[in-house]
Amino acid sequence: MRPYNPPSDPLLDVVYSDAHLLVLDKPSGLLTVPGRDPAHKDSLALRAQEEYPQALIVHRLDMDTSGLVVMALGAEVHRQLSTLFQNRKVEKSYLARVWGEPAQHEGEVDLPLICDWPNRPRQKVCFESGKRSLTRWEKLDSDGRTSLIKLTPVTGRSHQLRVHMQALGYPILGDPFYAQPEARAAASRLLLHAQELGFEHPVLEKEVHFLCNPGEDFLELGP
Repeated sequence: MRPYNPPSDPLLDVVYSDAHLLVLDKPSGLLTVPGRDPAHKDSLALRAQEEYPQALIVHRLDMDTSGLVVMALGAEVHRQLSTLFQNRKVEKSYLARVWGEPAQHEGEVDLPLICDWPNRPRQKVCFESGKRSLTRWEKLDSDGRTSLIKLTPVTGRSHQLRVHMQALGYPILGDPFYAQPEARAAASRLLLHAQELGFEHPVLEKEVHFLCNPGEDFLELGP
């Protein structure tokens, strides 16, 4: 098991806040919610609750994934936001830097996923009992060795984007679970970032859209 050393500067990166909800930029390496092991208590949820005691998690990102997470401030807003996510009324997109260059400009991956129980938390493609999982992708740039890809998940399965890109033949750089050694060693962290979130504000009843770009190192094309 990898040691858990979550980044702490900044302790909490608030992208947006009002009386009803928070939008936070979670760094790679920080759990969204506390783990079972007491050593894994530090998390985005607990950090947020120290400053906003009524904050409630609506959805999660993998520990290795960075980017936007929305939290509700109160039970009623939590219920409404949760319904939006469950009914796929939230627009989400991610950026990933992957190993290799797809020949096509865009496409989709429609492969059912299930937990790989002997190797959990890993997931795997399973046509017999896996749940339908759909990801749309678009190539934004490439240096011939790696490519910058925009990923739009239609479903929200655990590790969906990571498994789908690996199954397509273009694993995400720095992925400790699914990338081959060369792609894993090409980055010091998983280069997957939740860049955009859009939804109807449950109280203000207007469309809100949030954008959070990754750091320059993430976007920089390789040599």
